[in-house]
Amino acid sequence: MQPEHIRASDADRDQVAERLREALAEGRLTPVEHEERLDTLYRAKTIGELAPIVSDLPSPGAPGPVPGYGGTDRSDGPDGMEILGSDARDLAGQSKGSENLVAVFGGAERRGRWLVEPRTNVSVLCGGVELDLREAVLSRHEVTIQLAVIMGGVDITVPHGVRVINNTSAILGGADLHGTDQVTDPNAPVVHLTGSCMLGGVDVKAKKSKKKRKDRREK
Repeated sequence: MQPEHIRASDADRDQVAERLREALAEGRLTPVEHEERLDTLYRAKTIGELAPIVSDLPSPGAPGPVPGYGGTDRSDGPDGMEILGSDARDLAGQSKGSENLVAVFGGAERRGRWLVEPRTNVSVLCGGVELDLREAVLSRHEVTIQLAVIMGGVDITVPHGVRVINNTSAILGGADLHGTDQVTDPNAPVVHLTGSCMLGGVDVKAKKSKKKRKDRREK
């Protein structure tokens, strides 16, 4: 019997599933592609049907560039922001594709070590949201923050070296970007701002990472 006609075992499927998880964490697959391949994986009956699922992925541990940062062994992006380094892969593997943050007559925040999904939806009504990306892990090289702000505000802090592209529309409101318009590196991580602000505003500032400041104090 040809090897490709041998029935696949649970262990065979688990091995392929683990490679898919790693590929998602490395940014080689989108969350949608990951789900599609998992569906194909668990419908597969033979070894031959498993092979095409990972045929376009490098073997585990093979070198591959993280856009703009030289290689997979480097976890730090600009000023400390992590771009899917080895210790961030487990966190990135938990990506669901999007996150919803809602602040209605109140507040919400994301700070410290957290996963920035490919799309973050922020809805504010008479409230405020704070997003601090300086210690965050990017699920992708480019992420989108979709804003719907009415009579409220959103404060976004990014480390130096991150490019912020503002495509929001405003009615008696607007977005202010401080220190993010001088990033010229074509390989820099990108945060896209979309959506609208009505009687509200978005304030984006570039600051040094907390980790960097701590290291300098210790020296």
